[in-house]
Amino acid sequence: MHAFDVLGDPVRRRILELLADGEMSSGAVSEVIREEFGISQPGVSQHLKVLRENGFATVRPDGTRRLYAVNADPLRDIDAWLARFRRFWTPHLDALATELARGKRERRLGESPGGDPREPRDLSEKRSTP
Repeated sequence: MHAFDVLGDPVRRRILELLADGEMSSGAVSEVIREEFGISQPGVSQHLKVLRENGFATVRPDGTRRLYAVNADPLRDIDAWLARFRRFWTPHLDALATELARGKRERRLGESPGGDPREPRDLSEKRSTP
C-alpha cells in the first residue's frame, strides 16, 4: 500500500497523532478511536495492523499488552517527497510570519494606525465646529 493510501484514512491519521505523543497500548488507542469514530475494537485493530504492516507503527509486547509507537522512517520518506513542493507554500508562510511579527512589534510600540486600541483615548481634544 502506498504511503498516501495509508495516511489518506482519517482513522489511521488520528492513530498516528495519538502515537506521536508517545507509546500507547492497543487498548488505549482503541478506547480513543472508538469514542471519536464509533469503530469497534476489531476495526481499530485492523487499522493498527495496516499501520504496522506498512511500517508506520511498531509494536512490542509488554506482558499481556501490546504497545504501539510511531516509526518515523516512512514519515521521513514522505517529508523528502514533499520537499519538492515546499517552494509553493514556504514563501507564503514566511510572509505570514513577517506580518505577524510586524503586528506584534506595532502593538508593542503603539505604532498601529489610529493608536493602540487598548489605550484610553484622550477625549478632551477640542474639535472645531463648523
